[in-house]
Amino acid sequence: MGLIWEISFAEFVFVTLILGGGAAWMAGRGVASSWEPSWKAALWMIPLGLAVRFIHYALFSGSLLTLHFFVVDLVILVGFALAGHRATMARQMTRQYSWLYERAGPFAWRARSGAGPR
Repeated sequence: MGLIWEISFAEFVFVTLILGGGAAWMAGRGVASSWEPSWKAALWMIPLGLAVRFIHYALFSGSLLTLHFFVVDLVILVGFALAGHRATMARQMTRQYSWLYERAGPFAWRARSGAGPR
């Protein structure tokens, strides 16, 4: 038992980080690929957080209606979703507007030198 997980650490990693985090990353990518803002990706994590709580409950005898552990799962899922959204937006901006922007890491882009207003 811990403050972050109520079941074993391995089960927490599998359900919340691998299954839930992977789904959250893909949801963030999906929202970004339609050029929607990042708050929509975060909002979609509420039903996903409920699904993750249900998996904890159904497969590993965790609690279903515990606000504390739901918020922990939700914070982790929102982090994955926002990271997936930002990485996809960086890829889209540099691919679609390659004459204006270049990559500045996995989550950022910057204006190309000499690409200012003419």
